[in-house]
Amino acid sequence: MNYRHGFHAGNFADCMKHALLVWLVQALQRKPAPLFVLDTHAGAGRYDLTDERARRTGEAEAGIRRLRADPPAALAPYLASVAAALALPSRSAGGEGDNAYPGSPSLLRALLRPQDRLACCELHPEEAAALRRYFGHDPQVAVHQRDAWEALRGLLPPREKRGLVLLDPPFEDRQEFARLATGLATAAARFPTGVLAAWYPIKHRAPVRAFLDAVGESGLRDVVAAELWLREPLDPARLNGCGLLVVNPPYGFETAAPALLAALRERLGFGEEGEGWDLERIADE
Repeated sequence: MNYRHGFHAGNFADCMKHALLVWLVQALQRKPAPLFVLDTHAGAGRYDLTDERARRTGEAEAGIRRLRADPPAALAPYLASVAAALALPSRSAGGEGDNAYPGSPSLLRALLRPQDRLACCELHPEEAAALRRYFGHDPQVAVHQRDAWEALRGLLPPREKRGLVLLDPPFEDRQEFARLATGLATAAARFPTGVLAAWYPIKHRAPVRAFLDAVGESGLRDVVAAELWLREPLDPARLNGCGLLVVNPPYGFETAAPALLAALRERLGFGEEGEGWDLERIADE
């Protein structure tokens, strides 16, 4: 309840998460059948990069602003989706043009076709209110001020039978990895045909390895972990990298993801020792 993404909007972790997310949604849309998309920790719809919070950390300068200044070809679909999200009509303030960055619900909304729908969950009252203002009375979007983990039981399975669940918790305490592993198991049990995408931070290796081991031993099938780190993950007090765990990835994900991760590392890295990316299969189909 204390986490506010405005301090971190458009940082390298957002860029990595959203570049892969765009690919996943567009891959699902190769088929015409409607999709249901659930964003469990939605935050606000849009962030002002000139806001005091964003300027205090300066994280967007080393993230989305670097990609906009020198856009790699591999990330063109992601950057086009960011621009499309920022062009959506909105009733909430959040910067304009290059001074703004879309939250995941805005990015997902920009990707929806007429037959698709989006549900967003946000527990923080101010963020939930901002999200409602952002979407207004959009008939394709539902905003729920509710606990994300409870929502997995309340909103799944969807009537569409196809779709994606984005789990992006704030990692405010040490139990978040355990909650995420449990949430993945719950979502997979209730929506076995859905694609699940779970973001996680990489500060040091021990908690990440424990989480991936727990997922691998949980009985979940067809699980891949994509990771990007900008420095050796040794300092538990610093965000050194991040990962996106994908359950039931669409066909071609393991072929396409390396180019996205390599482009992100090339543009967003600083040449520090230990910098890199990885794609690891955690569980077979």
